Amino acid sequence: MGAKVLERFPAGAPRGSWPAEEYAARRRAEGEPATVVMDLEADAFLVVVPAGAEDGEPTGVRQLTGGGALTPASPGS
Repeated sequence: MGAKVLERFPAGAPRGSWPAEEYAARRRAEGEPATVVMDLEADAFLVVVPAGAEDGEPTGVRQLTGGGALTPASPGS
């Protein structure tokens, strides 16, 4: 399964600031299954939703289609 990138955030946010997590939380509050992953090659956090999530497909996001060094991200990691 692939994923659609909604927004990108540089990994160098000020300490204690989690803009990607905050953005994803707002999207989840609106009913979207937003998840934050880290693109290690670009040193950026990506807010993604599963491709086809609006069509009722499963929503577990682990890697974007096309490969790349993406891992699930969470605050404090």
